Amino acid sequence: MTTALTTPTTPEEDLAQVQREHGGPLFSYLLRLCDGDRQRAEDLVQETYVRAWQHPEALDARFESVRPWLFTVGRRLAIDARRARLARPAEVGDAVLENARVCADHAERSAAALDVREAVATLTPEHRAVLLEVYFKGASVAEAARTLGIPPGTVKSRAYYALRALRRVLPGYASDLR
Repeated sequence: MTTALTTPTTPEEDLAQVQREHGGPLFSYLLRLCDGDRQRAEDLVQETYVRAWQHPEALDARFESVRPWLFTVGRRLAIDARRARLARPAEVGDAVLENARVCADHAERSAAALDVREAVATLTPEHRAVLLEVYFKGASVAEAARTLGIPPGTVKSRAYYALRALRRVLPGYASDLR
């Protein structure tokens, strides 16, 4: 006949008595350790009672009070839980994902660059020169006018007509060219 090895556990009525006597102060203590997070504190209280149930020697009548043991176990569980949370990356909620910037992959960016390059090649040399100065080099209208040796009004009109031509050639990118 085989006998299963069982670990002695604390009787339920003894555990219920411990909970009645020490539950309130233990919860308050763990709530402070959890910075007011009631759910986390409740979980820690429950885990502390599981440990008390697993270790009946902690409730031995030889000790004046079980409260120091409960508080020590609860504090250690709180420390372990905090370390575990800090070791893992923060969870991302749906709101964060909805607001996250979506980046196109490398292949899409490369294809878009080729499309734009081909479209710019269809422009007149004057229009290309204005776009190069204003949009690719980031020059102001006045700086582009000085560099190209043309009046600022001409820079503005050439940029307008160049973008209009690009919108016709690149209909899928029209919202990006405003």
